[in-house]
Amino acid sequence: MSARPEPHVFAAAFVALAVFIGSWALLHVGFYRHKQVLDTPVYQRYGDAIVRGKVPYRDFAVEYPPGALPMFALPGLAEPGNGQDVTTGFRHVFETLMWLCGSVALLSMAVVLHAVRASRLHTWGGLLFAALSPLAIGSVLLSRYDLWPAALVVGSLAAFVAGRLRVGSGVLGAAISAKLFPAVLVPLAVAYVWRRVGRREALVCLGTICAAVAVVFAPFVALSPSGVWESLHGQLTRPLQIESLGAALLIAAHHAFGHPVTMETSHGSQNLAGHAAHDFAIALTVLQGLALLLVWTFFARSRGTRDQLVLTSAACLVAFVAFGKVLSPQFLIWLTPVVPLVRGRRGLRASALLGVALVLTQIWFPFRYWEYANHFQPTASWLVLTRDVLLVGLFVLLVKPRLRERARSS
Repeated sequence: MSARPEPHVFAAAFVALAVFIGSWALLHVGFYRHKQVLDTPVYQRYGDAIVRGKVPYRDFAVEYPPGALPMFALPGLAEPGNGQDVTTGFRHVFETLMWLCGSVALLSMAVVLHAVRASRLHTWGGLLFAALSPLAIGSVLLSRYDLWPAALVVGSLAAFVAGRLRVGSGVLGAAISAKLFPAVLVPLAVAYVWRRVGRREALVCLGTICAAVAVVFAPFVALSPSGVWESLHGQLTRPLQIESLGAALLIAAHHAFGHPVTMETSHGSQNLAGHAAHDFAIALTVLQGLALLLVWTFFARSRGTRDQLVLTSAACLVAFVAFGKVLSPQFLIWLTPVVPLVRGRRGLRASALLGVALVLTQIWFPFRYWEYANHFQPTASWLVLTRDVLLVGLFVLLVKPRLRERARSS
């Protein structure tokens, strides 16, 4: 691998950034502006409280980990809301931060594609897919902070494949501090370093990940351990959210066989209540754990190449999303900068499946979300189920070749 990226990588990254800017601008016009379901009012309340000198977790409850706080505090500093829903200044600064995160993610993708010696077609296709993905997933991108942890994840992956192992470990720790889902990549990162450098460096990198998380969490734990615990406990004990695979199956049974379902709002989302929903939530959690364990085991037994790290990272993130008991629309944002990095026909098919899943999500969210949540509107219900099944298919597509390779090696 040459130290300097080839000209086509620079060109593809430049064009992708321009396309991303255009996509971002289009999210502010036409039907994208209609019926938006916003999280920015919640973020603004956090930002306003921080600007007034209140301490998160101690003086007011925060749903998200401490690494997310800069995304709320910086827009609050720009223009406090004074209790309003969303001021022009706050939203403008927040969207600017998310646009910057998306740009960083694209540049990190270019680094990964260069490091794995992706073909010209793959480089251009992967970057343009990510650049156009805002138009596929829609306005949810503007009012969720998920581009921040997504950018950190792909930035960490770029550092690992470029040989900056300790830097990648620190960035991965920061990603976990921003939103907990990147923790599923820790076993892959440690195994990758172990295979390439050895056990000692792997332990150093694991320590770096833990140290990065501790640095972010420690001040708030010291000031309010109960507040931080309540935030984490609230995330880990969420019920079966209505867009998850388990909920979609129960709602499909409701339409097909008259199975009773009940929606209740809690934990900041709409969920299904009852014994069946509780059982499905447990089953999904077990299935999610088994899927992750499967991917971790395959990677640990592999040669641990850059390509395999990219592939299994995508598979882990898809497993976490597809089999989670919570599947909010913004979770698909985590996949858009990683899945297109997978090489070959498998990568092309994976990107196609993800693209369809993004579009299907936008068809009902936000336009039909409340009809689905409150009345289980049939068309939206079947669309949700189709999207969830596609995500399961995406996971199988990413994992199945690993099974074949293992069979051949045996």
